[in-house]
Amino acid sequence: MASVDIEQVLSSLEETLAKVEHERWSHWQRYLHAKCVTNSDGSLTIPSNFAAKWSRQARTSYADLSESEKQSDREQVQRYLPIIAEAVRAAS
Repeated sequence: MASVDIEQVLSSLEETLAKVEHERWSHWQRYLHAKCVTNSDGSLTIPSNFAAKWSRQARTSYADLSESEKQSDREQVQRYLPIIAEAVRAAS
């Protein structure tokens, strides 16, 4: 069985994973903008309840998040797993 060059496998995933990351980030931005108030100058104001929630989450370690918050993070990771699994299968 041939030796797998992990660095090469990871390098080959960079563009595909970058695309997924952009899609994830774009989805978050659309969600965030939908929750904000658009000001007359085009700037956005985050309502205080969302600002407080997201600030708390940003300060909280993963281990200390609620189960539903952890599940939300897991759902984001699940976007990447099929791509990584396919790369591992192809390299084996």
